[in-house]
Amino acid sequence: MWPRRRQPSSDEALVRSLYEEHGRALLAYATRLTGDRAAAEDVVQETLIRAWKHAGALSEAEGSVRGWLFTVTRNLVADRYRARAARPTEVAESPGAVPVERDHSQRVVDSMVALEALDTLSDEHRSVLVELYFQGRTVTETAEVLGIPSGTVKSRSHYALRTLRDWLDTSPVALRGVGG
Repeated sequence: MWPRRRQPSSDEALVRSLYEEHGRALLAYATRLTGDRAAAEDVVQETLIRAWKHAGALSEAEGSVRGWLFTVTRNLVADRYRARAARPTEVAESPGAVPVERDHSQRVVDSMVALEALDTLSDEHRSVLVELYFQGRTVTETAEVLGIPSGTVKSRSHYALRTLRDWLDTSPVALRGVGG
């Protein structure tokens, strides 16, 4: 036994008749406004959904049904335009693009390792590196801040960096307070 075909409701009949009578004109209007047939089809579909939701407002006594449909279409296109203008445009990644860092955990670990390595230096070596690399001072400025000759700043930074390099090459990176 075949299932009986369902009779369309009056709302469905309304949407179907609106589409048959005004669909082509709405699609042409929406296409002209959007410049994109697929977007225009979406707008016409949304217009018909709104007509279905507001079926009571679609009486000829209240005004032109066609005018109401065109106004809804124009408003929907304007809303889409405003929404697109409010959002930043999406840019596809190009093959040569620098990958976006998705997780900053590696930077955190690197910072912790660097701080642990700095703790292995003498106060004199550490203070020179802090002034040069963390404060961004020149050799002359570092010498003035620390009250030592420029040559001493250069030699301390050289030996401090060599000590750090040796420590990183020979020490397994085991962060204090992390892991077991």
